[in-house]
Amino acid sequence: MVRVLVGLVLLTAGGEVLVRGASALATRLGMSRLVVGLTVVALATSAPELAVTVRATVSGEPDIAVGNVVGSNIFNVLVVVGVSAVVIPLAVKVQLVRLDIPVMVALSVLFFLLALDGQLSSVDGLLLFGALLGYLVVAVRVGRRAQSLDESQDAVDGATAPPMPLVTSVALIVAGVALLVFGAGQLVQGATVIARAFGVSELVIGLTIVALGTSLPELATAVIAARRGERDLSIGNVVGSNIFNVGAVLGLSALVSTVGVPVAPAAVALDIPLMVAAAAALLPVAFTGLAVARWEGALFLGLYLTYTTYLFLAAAEHDAVDGFSTVMLTFVLPLVAVTLLALVSADIRQRRPRRGLTAPP
Repeated sequence: MVRVLVGLVLLTAGGEVLVRGASALATRLGMSRLVVGLTVVALATSAPELAVTVRATVSGEPDIAVGNVVGSNIFNVLVVVGVSAVVIPLAVKVQLVRLDIPVMVALSVLFFLLALDGQLSSVDGLLLFGALLGYLVVAVRVGRRAQSLDESQDAVDGATAPPMPLVTSVALIVAGVALLVFGAGQLVQGATVIARAFGVSELVIGLTIVALGTSLPELATAVIAARRGERDLSIGNVVGSNIFNVGAVLGLSALVSTVGVPVAPAAVALDIPLMVAAAAALLPVAFTGLAVARWEGALFLGLYLTYTTYLFLAAAEHDAVDGFSTVMLTFVLPLVAVTLLALVSADIRQRRPRRGLTAPP
């Protein structure tokens, strides 16, 4: 229990320090907070996934390597965005809808297509990593252009503040990442001890606590950023982290492995398509009103709870798994899809100018 409490304290402190450092770095480098969240913060909070996945690949444990990335990406969209939106509705910049979220979806689809043959080769890894580098170049250029416009407006409004020294900003980011990683480790170890004391199986621990552990930095950073009003940083961290997980974590893992990274048939059949679906679901949610509302965050949390419930039932080979799957596939998921499509259609109609009406002078 002590480790759990220590982990929570360190995660909170690490997230606070990282958000302060990243916000200051954005001001110092003339980049938007969204771009810093998509790049610097996303890379920093993806450090646990990178360490676990590369180590698992080198150690000959490909299921852990692939499962870690897929599970983290699903968790990031459904839980991190969900919790952040419940804390405070998230404002979405146009860049996210036009560039970043479509890139996240496209990379997820590309990973799925490359994994259909049951393996990620070194060529596949190079393709994923190259796509990531291309995206970073475009994202930084677009973000710098948007930040220049914001700075011009601030100059007109007189809203200027002295930037934090670059060394201090970088030091805060490094310290924040260190606190996040160490805090996540303490929380995972403490929760694992408690779970074993209650007789929970190793499989359940792996599906829940370990998967949660590598995504805790994203969760802590996003929630604290949302609470501090840095909502660009919050959702940018999630989208950027998912892009890094596929492009850098899986890409580099396939490159460092001499025989490639095997992908289990079960992952191709269920988990990777769910990762693609979660990424795709964020696009219409972000598009409608350029915001993620509280009820949409709650919907994401409910979908993740449903997914984990299915994992528990399937792992235990429970008699209810077939009926549960039938209800989800024939009723719940189609209802969610129809709701999202209806919201997008209504939003498009609302934005479209009505015929016969002219704009006021």
